[in-house]
Amino acid sequence: MNASTELVLHSSTTDTAFKSLRYPAPVIDEVGVAERVARFRSRSIKAASKRAAIDLAMRMIDLTTLEGKDTPGKVRQLCAKALQPGPGAPPVAAVCVYSNMVSVARAALEGSGIHVAAVATSFPSGMSSLKVRLEEVRWAVGEGADEIDMVISRGRFLAGEDNVIFDEVAQVKEACGPAHLKVILETGELQTLDAVRRASEIAMDAGADFIKTSTGKVSPAATMDVTYVMLCAIRDFFERTGRMVGMKPAGGIRDTKTAIAYLVMLKETLGPAWLTPDLFRFGASSLANDLLMQIVKEQTKAYQSPLYFSED
Repeated sequence: MNASTELVLHSSTTDTAFKSLRYPAPVIDEVGVAERVARFRSRSIKAASKRAAIDLAMRMIDLTTLEGKDTPGKVRQLCAKALQPGPGAPPVAAVCVYSNMVSVARAALEGSGIHVAAVATSFPSGMSSLKVRLEEVRWAVGEGADEIDMVISRGRFLAGEDNVIFDEVAQVKEACGPAHLKVILETGELQTLDAVRRASEIAMDAGADFIKTSTGKVSPAATMDVTYVMLCAIRDFFERTGRMVGMKPAGGIRDTKTAIAYLVMLKETLGPAWLTPDLFRFGASSLANDLLMQIVKEQTKAYQSPLYFSED
């Protein structure tokens, strides 16, 4: 895929007030994206590099529980796993919970350096008033959340109301105060790669610290094609503004081989500066156990059963 057909950018939007401007839809060569992603998947990784990549992937995980049956005990158990996933494994980047469990996670992780992330803004649908969503964000931050994962109003976006999406992201960012903001696009509902690109640009222009593929509640969730388009948007945004924005693919990333392919794509698209949990996360709790199996295999030269590791 050549540069001229990969992505077409809109003109720079630098005003903090979005007014009523519309983002022209970029033109993305979907066949070219698929071919590029296939090359990332085929990269040969040396043994030493593979072990380093496994450790890095573990350190990039947002260990997550987002169920109606979540209890303080379950959250404390998840935090214990976040602190010590298994023999020889580094701690994860963050624990992600509903807002009402933030204080439990905060107490369990106090002083560890592991972040507490809260899903907010009426996750996963976003179908409530902006006033209610902003109140939830402020509440979660007050409870001790370091990071807020918000969802955009996909219906308003698909209706072409780009200014509404810009305004809601900007207001949520303001409500976050010192907390970092991850903006979930729910790419499985956006229909096209062109729409994913446009939503990524709006979120970043409005102040997102991270852009995130999905809630994990909609299929398809994260895919490498979608993630590549979002990484290209981050690259071009950095070239335009000088601000580094993070990326979080979430949902459907379950095995070590796939995680390493994502890291290869990250490095080759954005460079080594993004190979840090500060700028890249996996929203994939089931991935942790597969990484643990690989770590134990390196130590013992034998695979362990998945039953030997806790699900949460």
